[in-house]
Amino acid sequence: MSEQQEFAAENARIRDDPRLLRDFVNTLERQTGDEALTSPEALADWFADRGLVPRGTALRRGDLDIAIALREGLRAQMLEHAGHPSDDDAAQALDAAAALVPLRVGFAGGRYRLVAVRDEPAQAAFAALFDALRRTRESGEWERLKACSRDSCRWAYFDSSRNRSKRWCTMAGCGNYIKMRRARGGEPALG
Repeated sequence: MSEQQEFAAENARIRDDPRLLRDFVNTLERQTGDEALTSPEALADWFADRGLVPRGTALRRGDLDIAIALREGLRAQMLEHAGHPSDDDAAQALDAAAALVPLRVGFAGGRYRLVAVRDEPAQAAFAALFDALRRTRESGEWERLKACSRDSCRWAYFDSSRNRSKRWCTMAGCGNYIKMRRARGGEPALG
């Protein structure tokens, strides 16, 4: 199966909440250096494309800084799900970024959700990410969101394997690369 086929199969199995979190973490493609969140405008566009803010919303540099800290903190959590040791610095950075997004429980629409305390577009978008995280955790899918074990990759993916043992974003790409390196004695077991 090709990488594109693996991604298509994953997208067919993944629900909206874990997909949002996965896609948010994947706004940085480490192997190529492609960064989707290059400016507050790019962040606003990414949020708008997912219906988290109205199109044309103006965000600030501080919003971008929070977004990147959240993204990298979530990536570190996903690496732990893939069997890597916990990263205390990343957890502290995630805690610090989360502290900049005060939340409350809202009950509109007959169900509870996390909403931003401050009435600002970026805060509402961050609250939506945290609410997606809450629902993903409650559904038991949070531990299935992982980051690729290949050091140069770290792409987020959803592990839909029965025993939750998947270690790479795709077998066709990083999985084969790591197995070949290991077979030749050139790469340690985790990546």
